Amino acid sequence: MNIEGLPVGLLLAGGAARRMGGGDKCLRPLAGRPLLAHVIERLRDQVGELVLNANGDPARFADFGLPVVADVISGSAGPLAGILTGMEWLRAHRPGARWLATFPTDAPFLPADLVARLADALNHRDARLACAGSAGRSHPPIGLWDVSLADDLRAAMEGEGLRKIDRWTARHGVIRVDWPDRPHAPFFNANRPEDLAEAERLLAAPAG
Repeated sequence: MNIEGLPVGLLLAGGAARRMGGGDKCLRPLAGRPLLAHVIERLRDQVGELVLNANGDPARFADFGLPVVADVISGSAGPLAGILTGMEWLRAHRPGARWLATFPTDAPFLPADLVARLADALNHRDARLACAGSAGRSHPPIGLWDVSLADDLRAAMEGEGLRKIDRWTARHGVIRVDWPDRPHAPFFNANRPEDLAEAERLLAAPAG
């Protein structure tokens, strides 16, 4: 694979956030700012531009100044629907862009070298997909995707009812790129109120 330039980044915010009590999890406050603001800060320099995948009224995200795109598959089909949405949005609006990078919007500690290392892995291997990993686990929604796979993904979702990311990526030889889990988990995600409290503590902790 030859990945030149920066991919477009897609922020996945389509979940129901049931464990957080409903609503937009990414708009919950963390250290005086919305959780989403922390995620954007981590990613803005790693991608060419950012797009937000979210359902419902896009006006609630107006302060962030990002394009907001709703799922192209109905019925709360999960993050795989968000990935397909991003791929098809790129084909329609950024036809020269081949690569889509995707991220959850509840992960305030994403690594600064996230996109660069995923791209490097694809540049050195015969693969079209890469995802992040840590502590022996994969994090399927955090990945770099070849947009030319959009039709294959839509067929899997519509024709087979496929919803699990790793079931689809396994068909295409996905590469996992691992990060160390110190000083704290790089892909920590705030699913519950107590997770937000832990994120506050980690942000306030002295560096090193």
